[in-house]
Amino acid sequence: MPCFERSRACLRVMGDSLVPEEISLLLGSEATQAQRKGEEIIGASSGRVRTARIGMWNLIAEPREPEDLGGQIEELFGRLTNDLAAWAAIRKTCRIDLFCGLFMGSGNAGILLLPRHLLLLGERGIELDLDIYDASN
Repeated sequence: MPCFERSRACLRVMGDSLVPEEISLLLGSEATQAQRKGEEIIGASSGRVRTARIGMWNLIAEPREPEDLGGQIEELFGRLTNDLAAWAAIRKTCRIDLFCGLFMGSGNAGILLLPRHLLLLGERGIELDLDIYDASN
């Protein structure tokens, strides 16, 4: 089965009372992007000012071409704590997911995640959010 043409992955921590510096301290890594609820944010390309509706802490993996979601998972979690108590503390007030963009190069593509990658997510209570983009778009 053909694999996806490329992939993107971002670990996202979201919550109304999220303080990015506290998440960085608990996880042992600085965010790629972070915001507090109510913070004014200037759009990078548009220059428009908007108000953050939710607090967010993001860690973005390097894009991969061809797709290598397993490698991106290892990249992200290789930078973060293995302390499951820290992850549980974050989950008390925040939602955590791994947001993945998978881009098809043809009409059919598949993806395989190894048990160790699924275990990394499951042990930490992390939701897997897959967005699949059709090659024709």
